[in-house]
Amino acid sequence: MTSTTLPKRVVSNQEQSWVDSVYNALTPEQRLGQLFMVAAYSNRDASHSRYIERLISQYNIGGLMFMYGGPKRQAILTNQYQSKATVPLFIAMDAEWGLDMRLDSSMHFAKQMTLGALDDPKYVYLMGREIALKMKRLGVHISFSPVLDVNSNPNNPVIGNRSFGESKEHVSDYGISYIKGLQENGIIAVAKHFPGHGDTDKDSHKSLPIIRSDIKRLQEVDLYPFKQSFDAGVMGVMVAHLHLPVFDTVANKAATLSHNLVTGLLKEKMQYQGLVFTDALNMRSVTKYYKPGEVDALALSAGNDVLLFSEDVPTAIAKIKEAVASGKIKQEEIDYKVRKILHAKYWAGLNKYKPVELKNLTTEIDRPSSNVVQQQLYEHAVTLVKNKGDFLPFRNLDTLNFASVTIGAGKNNVFTQTLEKYAPFTKYTLVKQAEDSTYNRLYNKLQQNNVVVVSIHRLNNTPANNYGITQRTRAFIQRLQANPKQKVVLAVLGNAYTLQYFEKSDWLLCGYEDTEAAQTVIPQILFGAIGANGKLPVSASPNLTAGSGLKTQPINRLRFANPESVGMDSQILNQIDNVAREAIAYGATPGCQVVVAKDGAVIFEKAYGYTTYDDKAKLVTNSSIYDIASVTKVASTLQAIMFLKDQGKLNLDAKASVYLPELQGTNKQNLIIRDILAHQAGLQSGVAFWQRSFNAPQNRGLYYATTQSENFPNEVVPGMYTAKNMEDVMWKWIIESPLLPKPKGAPHYEFKYSDLSFYILRRVAEKLLNQSIDEFMEHNFYASLGANSLLYNPLKRFQKEQIVPTENDTHFRKTLVWGNVHDQGAAMMGGVAGHAGLFSTALDLAKLMQMNLQNGEYGGLRYFRANVVPEFATRHNKETRRGLGWDMPDPAGKGATSTMAPLSTFGHTGFTGTCAWVDPENKLVYIFLSNRINPTAENNKLVTNSIRTRIHDIIYKSIQPKFYYTDRQ
Repeated sequence: MTSTTLPKRVVSNQEQSWVDSVYNALTPEQRLGQLFMVAAYSNRDASHSRYIERLISQYNIGGLMFMYGGPKRQAILTNQYQSKATVPLFIAMDAEWGLDMRLDSSMHFAKQMTLGALDDPKYVYLMGREIALKMKRLGVHISFSPVLDVNSNPNNPVIGNRSFGESKEHVSDYGISYIKGLQENGIIAVAKHFPGHGDTDKDSHKSLPIIRSDIKRLQEVDLYPFKQSFDAGVMGVMVAHLHLPVFDTVANKAATLSHNLVTGLLKEKMQYQGLVFTDALNMRSVTKYYKPGEVDALALSAGNDVLLFSEDVPTAIAKIKEAVASGKIKQEEIDYKVRKILHAKYWAGLNKYKPVELKNLTTEIDRPSSNVVQQQLYEHAVTLVKNKGDFLPFRNLDTLNFASVTIGAGKNNVFTQTLEKYAPFTKYTLVKQAEDSTYNRLYNKLQQNNVVVVSIHRLNNTPANNYGITQRTRAFIQRLQANPKQKVVLAVLGNAYTLQYFEKSDWLLCGYEDTEAAQTVIPQILFGAIGANGKLPVSASPNLTAGSGLKTQPINRLRFANPESVGMDSQILNQIDNVAREAIAYGATPGCQVVVAKDGAVIFEKAYGYTTYDDKAKLVTNSSIYDIASVTKVASTLQAIMFLKDQGKLNLDAKASVYLPELQGTNKQNLIIRDILAHQAGLQSGVAFWQRSFNAPQNRGLYYATTQSENFPNEVVPGMYTAKNMEDVMWKWIIESPLLPKPKGAPHYEFKYSDLSFYILRRVAEKLLNQSIDEFMEHNFYASLGANSLLYNPLKRFQKEQIVPTENDTHFRKTLVWGNVHDQGAAMMGGVAGHAGLFSTALDLAKLMQMNLQNGEYGGLRYFRANVVPEFATRHNKETRRGLGWDMPDPAGKGATSTMAPLSTFGHTGFTGTCAWVDPENKLVYIFLSNRINPTAENNKLVTNSIRTRIHDIIYKSIQPKFYYTDRQ
C-alpha cells in the first residue's frame, strides 16, 4: 500500500489470446448471456438450483450474485453451477462489512460508518484484504463494495451507516484503501452507488429517490470520490437507481437507465473504462415503471456492461435482440462489453478455473488473523466524544463504586462481562421499552453508586423512529446526569447520529455498532487498557461535528486480545484444552482455570470442569474463586516486603531480630532477611501446628471451641474456632523450633523450602507497616488493581457458591473445607497468614503478576520503583533456583516451570494445585488455578502428570519463533 493508485492493467498476449478464443467459440446469443448476472441463493430448495442451472446451460449467463445462505452450501453450489458453464462464471457478493452481509456463520467486520471513524485508513485496507482472502477461498471474484456515497443527509434511510462519512476527501481516502485491499488480493472491487446516493431521503429498494442537486454540487461533492477511485484503478462501478433531473428530464427514469448519465457522464466525460454494473434490476425503483426484460434492454442501451439481478433473462435477451435490430443498441457495443467481461474474468483467474476445495473450507475461511483485524477496527474506531475533567480512563478504582445499566441487551451481554473484568459492578439490565415505573425504581437504587456506566444497545438505523431510542430512555439518562454526586458515563453502541440526543453528556462514547467486538473494546477504553482513537465521521449535531473525538493514552491495565495479535498461534494454544480435559478425566483435579497474558494482553482465559466430583457440582467459570495456597507468599507477603524495601524502611541485609526484638537471645537472632527470603536461613520446613494443638485432648479444649466468641474468634471452618491467643502460641512455637545444621564453612545454610520464612516475614512486614497484612494489601494493592476476588477470607465478600471447595478433611476439621483456607496453620490464625490464605480468580491474580512484570506500575499507579521487582526476581546465588521470595526455573530443568521458560522467569506454585509464572523476557504471565486436593490432599496426579508444566510448554510452543526469547543454552 505504497501509493494512492493501483497499477494500470497491461494486457498480455496470453490474455488477449484467451479472450479471443473464448469469444470466437461463442454464438451471438451465448455472448449476450455473458452480460447477465443472476441472483443465486444457497438457502433455497432444489427447484431454485434447477432454475439457475437452466439459465447457465441454455443462456450461458456470465455470472451469479450469491445472496443468502451459508459458506459451505454456497461453495458446493458454486462448484455445481461452474460445472454446467461453457465459460466459467463470475461469482459476486455483497460483502460490504464481510461475508456475514449475506452468509450465516460468517465474520462481521465493520460497517463503513465505523470504518470512517478510524484514525488511519490502513485498517480499512487490512479489512479489505481479509474479506478478499475469504472470498477467494469461497470461489468469489467480485465484491460489490465499497460504498463511495458522501453521507450528506442525516435522514438518508438506506445509506446512513454504510457510508464512510460526510467529507468527500475522507470517503475517497478510505474508499481507495478498501479498493486496494480487495484488488491487491485478487478480488474485483465495485464502487457504488454512482453518481452518489448520499443525499437522498428515500430507499431505492422501495421507491425512486430524486436527487435535485445541480451540476456544480454533484461535481464538487458526490462525484469526487468516484473520480478519485477511477484514478486509483477501481475495476468496477455500480450505477444507482436514482432520478437526476439535471441529467435526464424524462420522469421516473433512474440513472441506471439514463444514457446521458451512464454513457455521457460516466464513460465519456469521466472516461471510466472499467466494468459498469447496474444496481439490482429487481428493485422497486425501476420495476415500478418497467417490466422485467424491458428494463434490462434499457439498462444495456444506457451503457451498462453487466445486468445485475435480472428477473427474466429469456425476455431480456429477446428485448436486446429487438433493440439491436432496430438500431437502438449497436452490435459492436455488445461485442465490446462481452470482451471487457472476458478480460475481467481472465484477471480474476477464470482462465485457469479450479473448483472450490471443500476440505478445510470453514477453517481456512475463519482465519485467526481476521479476528485480529476485527479487533483493531473497533480499537481504532470507538470514539470518546466527551470527557469532562479527563475523568476517563478510570483511575483509583478503590475510590469508585460502579454500577452498570445496559438498555436493550440481554443479562449475559459481553459489554457487562468485560466491565466486570476490571472492577466489581452492580449490574442492571433493562428492555428498550421499559416503563417509567421501572426507570424510577432503578434511579433510586443507583443513588448508592458514584459512577454509573450506561450502555444503549440494539439500535436501528431509521432516523424516522429516533434510531430505536425511546423518550423514556432519554429522560432517564438526563435525570441521572442531573445528579452532581454521580458521574454518568454513556456508551452508545449504534449509529453516530444518535449522539444528537445526548450531546449534553459529560462523558460520552460512540461504538457505532452493537457487535461483540465493540462491546469488548469500549470497557477497555473506559479502564485505560487501550486508548481512545476514533473521530466522528459525521456531524451528529451542531455541537458534535465530524472530526470530533478525544484521544486517551493507555494506562497499562491488562487488555483483551487475540493470540495472533501478540505473535502467538491460537490453534497451538487451544491444545491447552486437551491437557485440562485430560487432568479432569484422569482425576487430577475436578476443574481448573487458565489465564495467559502476553505483551499486556490477556489472550487466553478459560475455565474447565466442575468445582468438585459431586454429581451436583457447579461448573467452574472464570469468576470461580480458588484457594491459591503458597502463591500467597509472593502475592501478599512478598509484595509488602518489596514495598517496605522500596520505601527504605527495610534493609534486606539486616537481621530479622532488628525488627522483631523477641528473636534476640534465641537461635533466630542472627537470621538475615535476605536469607529468609531465599529459604537459606536454616529454618525447618514447618511446625506441626495443628497436630500439636489438636491431637492431645488436653490441648484441644485449650485452643478450640465449637462456637465463636470473644475468646475463640478465629474461624477454622464453621463450627470450629481457635483461641484469640492462637497466633501468639504459634509464634512461640516457631521461635522455639530448632534450626537445621549449617554446613561447616558455608556462608549460607543449604536451601530448604520453609513456610516458617513467611510466618517471620509477615511479622516483619506488619511491624513496620503498623497494619495487618490483609488490610494493607487490600488498601494498597488489590482494590486499586481492580483485583476484587484477590483477598483473604472470601466469605466476607462473596457467596459460598462462588468459591471452589478444597479438601474433604477427615483428620483435622472433619468436613469439606469450603470458603475457608485449606492450609491448617493459616486456618488456625483465622485465615490470614504470610504463607497461605489468599483466594483469587486466575484473572485477578494475573493483574497483580502483570503489575510485577511492569516493574511496579499498573493502571496509571506506581506501586514500586522500577528496580525493585527485578532485584527480588534475581537468583540469590548460583546454587539455588530461588530469587528473593520468588521461585524461578531450575537450570537443570527439574523445576516447576516449562523447560522453555527463560531462567529469568519468576513466580510460585501452590499446594492446592496452583501456579503463577512471570516471564520478563517474553512479557508473559501464566496463571493456573485448581483444587487438585479435592476430595483428598493425597491426590498427586496433577504433579505426576505434569499438568501445569505441560500447559506452560504449550504456551511457549504457541509463540511464533521470531517473537520467542530464551536465555537457556
